[in-house]
Amino acid sequence: MRNFFAWVSVCFAGGLVGGLINSIFLYLAGAYGAFSSLNVAMAPQWSLPWLYPRLVWGGVWGLLLTPRWMPGSIFWRGVIASIAPTLFQLLIVFPNMLDKGLWGLDLGLLTPVVVIVANIVWGVATVIWVRLADDTPAGSYSRLR
Repeated sequence: MRNFFAWVSVCFAGGLVGGLINSIFLYLAGAYGAFSSLNVAMAPQWSLPWLYPRLVWGGVWGLLLTPRWMPGSIFWRGVIASIAPTLFQLLIVFPNMLDKGLWGLDLGLLTPVVVIVANIVWGVATVIWVRLADDTPAGSYSRLR
């Protein structure tokens, strides 16, 4: 994409789609007992007040893809993109905003693993969206590896 503003909006939209896929993943995993089997006290309830901020923050985090700097496959781009929101969740949100302890360990010992996996789901979905929307023939997202 030659228009910078169009590219930024694609990255935001990709992050928003990633946020939706991430939310569906978390909801289904909670609803089907995956978290309780891991002794992680997370069982999100599907509602607009729960979903809306996840979509907006997904879009904001999607802006990390604005500079076309990430090498590698779609999976590894998704993993790299997921590092920042994962660290933010584990080091800022859980201990300071939700009072769930550092790394969210008050929710269970495997909470960091759940957050890492869920954010990789977000990252890969985001990168796939951005890849599909990239119309630049030689752009960094224009080819699958």
